[in-house]
Amino acid sequence: MVAVKTSEADRFIAKPAPNVFLYLVFGTDAGLVAERVNKIIARSVDDPKDPFQFLQLAGDDLAADPLRLADEANTIPMFGGRRAIAIDAQGKSFIAALEPVLAKPPLDCTIVIEAGALKRDAPLRKTCESAPRAAAIECYPDSAKDIALLIETDLRADNLTIDADAKALLVSLLGEDRLTTRAEIQKLALYARGAGTVTEDHVAAIVADASSLALDAAINGAFEGDLAAVEKTTERVFSEGGDYNALLGAALRHAMALHRARLDAEAGRSGMGAGFGRRNAAVERHVRNWPSERLARTITALNQAIGKARRDPKLADQIALRALWAVALQAKRKAG
Repeated sequence: MVAVKTSEADRFIAKPAPNVFLYLVFGTDAGLVAERVNKIIARSVDDPKDPFQFLQLAGDDLAADPLRLADEANTIPMFGGRRAIAIDAQGKSFIAALEPVLAKPPLDCTIVIEAGALKRDAPLRKTCESAPRAAAIECYPDSAKDIALLIETDLRADNLTIDADAKALLVSLLGEDRLTTRAEIQKLALYARGAGTVTEDHVAAIVADASSLALDAAINGAFEGDLAAVEKTTERVFSEGGDYNALLGAALRHAMALHRARLDAEAGRSGMGAGFGRRNAAVERHVRNWPSERLARTITALNQAIGKARRDPKLADQIALRALWAVALQAKRKAG
């Protein structure tokens, strides 16, 4: 019986318990699930492209034919060697197909089940967590520390380092999906090849979309009292196709999420981080510096600005800019 937390998963996969033959890999990060499934399969067979060594099955097919899994798991490859089976968990339950192999494990076959998010009481998760020769491996989005390590490791492979500010920015932009994170780092490495060190300019030029990056910077600038950053980044948002709706909507959502988190903090509850998306790096600072009553007034002011902008679209961009200036002035007042 092995339940593996997401923070322990890579270490476990690199050196799994010797008696484990069945792995359930599940979680909300589909890219990380796929990456870990592929690692397990690569360790389990000599050639994943050999159909006699590696077989893929659909969970719904096993639900219709529960005996097939035991038959396939006990099949000896034509030319000998190890065998692996990957199962794509779908809508139907295939617990009945797992019971025979868990009761009598195959001699030299690894079974890997790929699934999405599973609650603790989900039958598939409960079955694999309670079986003595199975492991259930969580795959949830990388922490900031995990992303930073991934950035350093992947860039080092391309003979690149990254400066501290660029790394902090990149960490704030990545992490929802492991495959996407790796793809963005690879794209960045290609763009910065030969530079030696990756800078903020490299990140801003190549990772995700620049308008989204500018939008985040504008909101952070406003809530941190940085008037110059508000003006500079707001102009960039407008020049790259953004509009007052995007700007004021993002500011309002951030203020509302901050307000909830601040109320939780004032009540001694832990609500940090919910609703902030990828900009969690600035959240702790904002929650600490903005009292709930001031956030409530800011929410009202932003709602009023949205109404004014809609009534007077010709002046909407200026109304949005002035609204963010007002937020920044409130931030400077509380800081002083």
